[in-house]
Amino acid sequence: MNNQIALYPTSAAPPTWGHADLMARGAAHFGRLIWVAALNPNKVSLFSVQSRLDMMQDYVDYYKLNNVSICSYEGSIARLAHTEGARVIIRGLRGPQDLPQEMELAQGYRGIKDDLETFCLFADPNLVRVSSSMVRELARLGESIEAYVLPEVAKIVYKELTRH
Repeated sequence: MNNQIALYPTSAAPPTWGHADLMARGAAHFGRLIWVAALNPNKVSLFSVQSRLDMMQDYVDYYKLNNVSICSYEGSIARLAHTEGARVIIRGLRGPQDLPQEMELAQGYRGIKDDLETFCLFADPNLVRVSSSMVRELARLGESIEAYVLPEVAKIVYKELTRH
């Protein structure tokens, strides 16, 4: 582990075991990791910002990680990195289909802040098919989602679905 600060931006709607695995693996390599609930003003989320942060914190607590903090942010992740003193952004790759978008993001980050590196971590093979949209759809259908999210997160997902 080094003393560098890294950002791990995700939609966290909801955060899954796949997100949490990448967060924990990233935290093992950096002195501080900031897990960011990236807010997109062009998308309506099922979850409030506070719900997303609560779910993310559940995973941080589960892994007992003292070097991970969470926040929400709307705007340029590269600008947030500059504000926080981060020189690394962590991204996850589930498969080759993710590579073009991740390359485009990495180039965009470098265009804004030229010393910003993007570290891509490959998803755990057992979690490669897990996605937030899949979890939301299974929950909407009344199916179990406990294999894909923490039990505490599942409770929040089901609660939010009953309100909508």
